[in-house]
Amino acid sequence: MKSKDPFTLEAGTDIVPLSAGQALTPAQIVAELDRYIIGQEKAKRAVAIALRNRWRRQQIPEGLREEILPNNIILIGPTGVGKTEIARRLARLAQAPFVKVEASKFTEVGYVGRDVDSMIRDLMEIGVNMVKAERTRAVQARAEVLAEERLLKLLLPEEGENDRVARQRLKERLRAGELDGQMVEIKSTSQTLPFPEVLAQFGGDEMIIQLQEMLGHTLPKQTRRRKLTVAEARRVLVQEEAQKLIDMDEVIAEAKRRVEQSGIVFIDEIDKVVSATPSTTGPDVSREGVQRDLLPVVEGATVLTKYGMVRTDHILFIAAGAFHKVKPADMIPELQGRFPIRVELQPLTAADFRRILVEPENALVKQYTALLAAEGVRLSFTPNAIEAIAEIAFQVNTETENIGARRLHTVMTTLLEDVLFDLPNPKTREVRIDAGDVRRKLKDIVASKDLSRYIL
Repeated sequence: MKSKDPFTLEAGTDIVPLSAGQALTPAQIVAELDRYIIGQEKAKRAVAIALRNRWRRQQIPEGLREEILPNNIILIGPTGVGKTEIARRLARLAQAPFVKVEASKFTEVGYVGRDVDSMIRDLMEIGVNMVKAERTRAVQARAEVLAEERLLKLLLPEEGENDRVARQRLKERLRAGELDGQMVEIKSTSQTLPFPEVLAQFGGDEMIIQLQEMLGHTLPKQTRRRKLTVAEARRVLVQEEAQKLIDMDEVIAEAKRRVEQSGIVFIDEIDKVVSATPSTTGPDVSREGVQRDLLPVVEGATVLTKYGMVRTDHILFIAAGAFHKVKPADMIPELQGRFPIRVELQPLTAADFRRILVEPENALVKQYTALLAAEGVRLSFTPNAIEAIAEIAFQVNTETENIGARRLHTVMTTLLEDVLFDLPNPKTREVRIDAGDVRRKLKDIVASKDLSRYIL
């Protein structure tokens, strides 16, 4: 719900949640993204079409469905203009397995560092957790009943188990929360592979997966006793009973289907694995080597995960990078061809900064208003104060490194530094910021061009 005054947000204002629809139209997807991201219409349209195409493909007969491959996207633009924010919000809208990875963390296979296959393993793990959470919610009521029965056995002495009256009275007290502080002892079992971190250093994730498959049935299960309050034990027992009611084979099969048919991988900072000139000192395992490793995964390959083999043919890949020192044409040609849709995001203007300050549902003005409301202080900004903040942020970006909307964070923090430090103060109940306050607080820094404190 938007405030009548766009520059003031009252404490306790309701925020409308994102739509829960399973098949949003491209226009609806763009509308949802507009609630958090200002401008960048081309990028929003591109990801909206790609997301909707995931649903469209599922409606096509199976024979042709396999032939329709996703058109991977590469977002090109300076830092702070919304590339990562688009990915974050898309993850909430996709209702599909989604993982965001940093390309700079990958190295060529055989060297210390993460290999590119790990992003598919992460995606599969997210898919399993997603389906598992859905199935857990479906059996929650049954699990709570079973957990209550186990608690009654722990609380009721053996000789009193047949006393229906005593059992019913104890159940009523348990449900009323009268026994939540009482201590009980429960048993839990676990089975883990020893020293997984050490093994990962020598053979990577694949060695751990293979060892788990070979030793899974032979490793002893560890049983330990835990003393917990009834309230804590109830949560633990509900989780244990829910796990028993869930068929993990079905969960894994459904997760694999979702990952393969509708999974999305967002590869950020892809320009960091691109070099403008070939290396003259030997193979560059963190740049061109990573690009070569990305090729089969993006085009379509089969990756080993601890849940089985996962195909990447129909996974949608969205890459993003600033490309301020290199250009997309510096990528190896084969990888360029794997990202046929290229969208250039535009640098932010002063007008964009003004909108970013007040329009998105997570706007900075709303965030700081809520922070001060926690101290019982009402914060408000005049329209000309918003204009002044936007102009100064744009000026600083122009005269120093352009870091996009992230500049607003440092400008706002500097502007409100004294207020944030002095609270709580019983004498302060309202803070109103106008253009004079903004320029007075920031004039020395802007006038002297000593902008070092703004650099993030």
